Amino acid sequence: MPRLRWLMIVLCFFATTINYIDRATIAVAAPFMARALHISPATLGFLLGGFFWTYAIMQLPFGLLIDRIGVRVSYAIAVLWWSACTALTALVGGPAVLFILRLALGIGEAGSYPANSKVAALWFPKTERGIAAGIFDSGSRAGATISLPVVAFLIAEFGWRLAFVAAGAMGLVWTVIWCLAYRDPAVHRGVSPRQLATLRAAQPTEPHSRGSWRAMLRHRTVWGMMLGFFCANFVFYFYATWFPTYLVQAHGFSLRDLGVIGMIPGLASIPAAWLGGWTSDRLQRAGWSLTAARKVCLVGGLLVSSCIALSAFVQSTTICVALLSVSFASIAFTGANIWSLPSDVAPDPGQVAALSGIQNSAANIAGIVTSGFTGIMVGLTHGSFIVPLCVTGGFSILGAASYLLVVGRIEPLALHGAAAGSAIALSSASTVHHA
Repeated sequence: MPRLRWLMIVLCFFATTINYIDRATIAVAAPFMARALHISPATLGFLLGGFFWTYAIMQLPFGLLIDRIGVRVSYAIAVLWWSACTALTALVGGPAVLFILRLALGIGEAGSYPANSKVAALWFPKTERGIAAGIFDSGSRAGATISLPVVAFLIAEFGWRLAFVAAGAMGLVWTVIWCLAYRDPAVHRGVSPRQLATLRAAQPTEPHSRGSWRAMLRHRTVWGMMLGFFCANFVFYFYATWFPTYLVQAHGFSLRDLGVIGMIPGLASIPAAWLGGWTSDRLQRAGWSLTAARKVCLVGGLLVSSCIALSAFVQSTTICVALLSVSFASIAFTGANIWSLPSDVAPDPGQVAALSGIQNSAANIAGIVTSGFTGIMVGLTHGSFIVPLCVTGGFSILGAASYLLVVGRIEPLALHGAAAGSAIALSSASTVHHA
């Protein structure tokens, strides 16, 4: 097996980290930007959600582009685009320009996860795609975590505008490294013919069936993936958009507190993402069916993450941060398995990025809903986060039900003949088989 596969997925990890630093910078800077630009909580929620409109819409187009022109060029274009938009945010003077740049940022960042899934499908055997997804997806938690102390420090010392310039500059460095290092395994000079043959033997070589992306939408499993990921993202985007503001307003955190204690949930989530991918891969190698291995992690992680609702009713900052850490880590555990699904069920290896785009498009509507809903409720309740946190916990439970009851067997979709995934799987030990 090519050892270079680990380098490629680590590059995806760093791209995802930069992606989330760029999008999380505004979450950390939001309280200070709101004062400087005279933005109300409801307007702030609308501005934070603007990013997700284009981010959700562009998922499928970017996925189709990646499948067509290749991941090397398309990923470089995406990172350069979003880095420029991040840096230009330093120049905003009012809500209108900020909203335009948030829309533009969403266009570029839409390419990240479809590209990550494509790299994992190209470079990893099926029995390692869980850990591969866990590695690249943990970049989202690393980015959100790193942004807290770094951006808080930059704001305290230099103001919020410089924070956007620094975040945007990182993407340029990554793009140069990516273009120099990345090639598909079939054409990479560092992959020997023997290594390539071993990799190909552990991957599907023939498409299960062929068809358009529209044909995939006829399958219940795809809709279950979309709904389940929407619910998981409802939880995640509370952290990505309102978490810093919540700590400042509800628990009186200072910039220093935000940069230190605020890192704890993010730090807990990084190894949790790796553990989630490793666990499902390990269960599969132990003889569990792929359906059982993935669903145990998907359903269990989402159910545990619902503890975020309890944080609304505790006065202790320590207990609150502990609950938020468990919830955030559980979402990360789930996320590794969510991002394994496109390569698990895509009917054709050439449609992995497109299917990734489909599920991520629906999932990121949650970013619009979460940011806007939270802003409105905080405004109406004079700064209370009780309703948003309880609703967020409820979506965790709904997501678990979607993966358990709506998603069918985890296997390549059949686009001709009987629809794959029509049966409800993982209701008993009968879903487990031994190789």
